[in-house]
Amino acid sequence: MTTYFERQLKEFEHAIHSMDMELFERWIAEGVQTLKEGHRIIVSGLGKNVPVCEKFVGSMQSLGLDAYYLNTNSAVHGDMGAVKEGDMVIILTKSGETAESVYLVDMLKKRKVNMWLLTFEKKSTLAEAIPNCFVLDLQHEGDMWNIMPNNSTTLNLIVLQGLAMKIADTMGLTLDDFKRNHPGGHIGKVLA
Repeated sequence: MTTYFERQLKEFEHAIHSMDMELFERWIAEGVQTLKEGHRIIVSGLGKNVPVCEKFVGSMQSLGLDAYYLNTNSAVHGDMGAVKEGDMVIILTKSGETAESVYLVDMLKKRKVNMWLLTFEKKSTLAEAIPNCFVLDLQHEGDMWNIMPNNSTTLNLIVLQGLAMKIADTMGLTLDDFKRNHPGGHIGKVLA
């Protein structure tokens, strides 16, 4: 069983080392600018990426940073009202071909937002449509068939949590900022 985890760790290491760190630094800087200008960072995804998006938003909100999860399907049924001019919108899609995400991006192009794509395909409909395209090189999903969203969703979580932590660090947030937003549970007791 240990061999399975060792293989996955190698997959994660390979994908993380494939990151364009210069682009990631620009993503951080633009995220900071978005928040400083009073706008939100909105993340959108479907399927197994939904809890990844929710975790990112939860981390941002715990830090007092304005973030929102936009369900890709619900967006076109009225939830697009949450997207305001100047917001940063991050789209998660492994293939860059998910029909619902392609449609959402077409709608978002009509708004003045800063779109970013987190994906695993360099050439796709969305990679062509969104200039800020952050691509990870994933060699294997880690399941028996190399098809389940397994390693890709884990990597999305790692990248988005890294984005949240680096934005918070760049903005000079302190433990007191976090403490103010997290009074309950074990963490609340520890920080009391």
